[in-house]
Amino acid sequence: MQARTARGKIAPQRARVHHERGPYVFENRRHRVPSSNAARCVLPREQGEYAIRGVEVLPRIAIVTPARAGTRTGNRHTAVRWARLLRAAGHAVTVATEWRGERCDALVALHARRSHASIARFRAARPDAALVLALTGTDLYRDLAISAEARASLELATRLVVLQEDGRRILPRRYRARTHVVYQSAAEGPPRAPPRRRFRVVVVGHLREEKDPFRAADALAHLPERDDVEVVQVGEAMSTAMAREAAARAAREPRYRWTGGTPHARALAWIARSHLLVVSSVMEGGANVIAEAARIGTPVLASRISGNLGMLGRGYPGYFPLGEAAALARLVRRAADDPAYYARLARATRARRALFHPRAEQRALVGAVRAALAAAQRR
Repeated sequence: MQARTARGKIAPQRARVHHERGPYVFENRRHRVPSSNAARCVLPREQGEYAIRGVEVLPRIAIVTPARAGTRTGNRHTAVRWARLLRAAGHAVTVATEWRGERCDALVALHARRSHASIARFRAARPDAALVLALTGTDLYRDLAISAEARASLELATRLVVLQEDGRRILPRRYRARTHVVYQSAAEGPPRAPPRRRFRVVVVGHLREEKDPFRAADALAHLPERDDVEVVQVGEAMSTAMAREAAARAAREPRYRWTGGTPHARALAWIARSHLLVVSSVMEGGANVIAEAARIGTPVLASRISGNLGMLGRGYPGYFPLGEAAALARLVRRAADDPAYYARLARATRARRALFHPRAEQRALVGAVRAALAAAQRR
């Protein structure tokens, strides 16, 4: 199994292993498994060679999300990112909008109500298999109270996932023991470079009712004397009415700018080039933009709702009452004028950074999936 190079060193060889789910190819030095194969192999070195001692076939995972490929919704981004993290852990993963009987060892479903048909179909076909249900903001803060399908999905799941720590508190007590917290992660992001002559506030996200997107723009009316404060709105309008509203505000308020939809890298650049990020949402399952701001180091001002409390912590010093533009304006003014308060916001934001590291998300996600698999085996 050895081959020598011109210098006499042992060149990397490949061992081909035939298995009922194979064949799989393992390299004798790096012994990496291609991400398309659900297997791992330990190749201990013996007398200059690697001997194959055994093959551990990792479970195959199907992820379903109601968000179609190509859409720019948070659910789709989460599904794609989770697929990447699970593949990096050695699992074979598929992503689809519904489950139609494809072979898999575990189903991970995003959205209790909108994925209910897939959840029910999977449980009927595989009554003892592992099923992980990730609860979105609309699940936690709207659908569970009004949708029988959403509540039925909880009953069918082996394990539940919430995207921030306060989400577990919102659930009925009987579900909490099998609920895992998986914070969404973000990359490090570009270096911070806020402007020196202006105090810039950025709002990042699609313009839709659940985001209360114009609350930061409304705050400008409570800061009439502050020509140095500006609000930049980054995000695609999800309706014609929202687009008209944003354009009209930009026309009458010189301190307000709407960029429209932008590539993700440019949105991150806006966060890095701003003094504050405002998250004014009415409901949030766990705003990934908070993770992005924390990883970059930009302080956050956020509406005091459960989803934001779960991301930033109950003691975070940058909350304002939901929908109150005057209260938000007071915090913006304080952050602009009081270096000690701004530094406190920055420290509190940095303190949450480790929660949003990709490795932390991968550990939590893999832990939830494997806990569901273990529970399914005990049935």
